[in-house]
Amino acid sequence: MGRTFRLAVGQSPAELATTRDRLDWLAEMLPRIARQFTDLLVLPELFATGYNIGSQVVERAEPADGPIAKAVAALAKTHGVAIHYGYPEIEGEAIFNAVQCIEPDGAVLGGHRKLAIPPGFEGDHFTPGRDCTLFSYRGVRIATLICYDAEFPETARHVASLGAELVLVPTALGVQWDWVAQRMIPTRAYENGIYLAYANSAGTENGLQFLGQSFIATPDGQELARAGKETEILYGTLELDKVSTAQSRLPYLRDRQALKLNDR
Repeated sequence: MGRTFRLAVGQSPAELATTRDRLDWLAEMLPRIARQFTDLLVLPELFATGYNIGSQVVERAEPADGPIAKAVAALAKTHGVAIHYGYPEIEGEAIFNAVQCIEPDGAVLGGHRKLAIPPGFEGDHFTPGRDCTLFSYRGVRIATLICYDAEFPETARHVASLGAELVLVPTALGVQWDWVAQRMIPTRAYENGIYLAYANSAGTENGLQFLGQSFIATPDGQELARAGKETEILYGTLELDKVSTAQSRLPYLRDRQALKLNDR
């Protein structure tokens, strides 16, 4: 076997009311996650504060090096697991729907600010981010797209073209959008020859019922794991050589350059 990477996806309970409750749940889960030899745990969109909390998102927003980051860094160090989590990031007057990944030595591996802000609650509070970046952890090139970002084929194609082997997609997908989790987002993995992990919440938060249905998709159109609607931790061992194999078998990334398209 070639390069491997052990990934966990935390489908966390939506009803956890406070940041303290959410960090306590994470601390309770991490010992069993670490026992699975997990390299990295990915958590849902705005995991640290809750998603459907209206204007409270402003009050709970923190800078990238704030108390939430310090608490997550301590947990990562204690359990030897990198933690990729969503939170509202404040910088100056702007608030971003953001994620951050912290490795066990406390260093920030990378982050992302949501690019595509849907109408409604998010549009009332969040500033769109700009561009995508990759980070490497234990030899794997990783990108992040947050929820609605991944529903545009251009974004997944962009990060795959930059060399991403794994795309992490924290989400807050409601129960009415099952087609997105069942069909649309898994296609992003197949059409780019990459691994993709989709991390949703479970249960109901202030009237919003989440779909659950978190999953890990492979470069060749299969699923390593798929959650139901309840709280669950998914695990998958990624075989990274499958990325180059899939991209050679279906060379979309290369052959798209030869397409003759009229931009008008």
